[in-house]
Amino acid sequence: MRTLLSLALAFALSAGVALAQDAGKKKEKPKKPGKTVEEIFKAKDTDNDGKLSLDEFKGKVKNEEALKKMEVRFKKLDTDGDGALTLEEVKARPKREPKKDKPKKDKPKK
Repeated sequence: MRTLLSLALAFALSAGVALAQDAGKKKEKPKKPGKTVEEIFKAKDTDNDGKLSLDEFKGKVKNEEALKKMEVRFKKLDTDGDGALTLEEVKARPKREPKKDKPKKDKPKK
């Protein structure tokens, strides 16, 4: 009888430990696939002419500081200086350098 009780207790403890370990694990959220450059370009090209004007590039942004930065970025991307961006110009863009003036914040662990 004691052996049976010991086995039952051991089983209950091991099941409890297994459940506690499962409960402690975070459920992984499926990652959303990012939009491709082509998809973003097509979405911004509201008149479907295959080019982005400055207004299309800006979109619905209202923040004055952000708009100024976007204008500078647009001019850098517009390598042929025609006032419009092609998909090729956007794809050939230089990689952005990380901002040096603001240190990255560590995300708090949950």
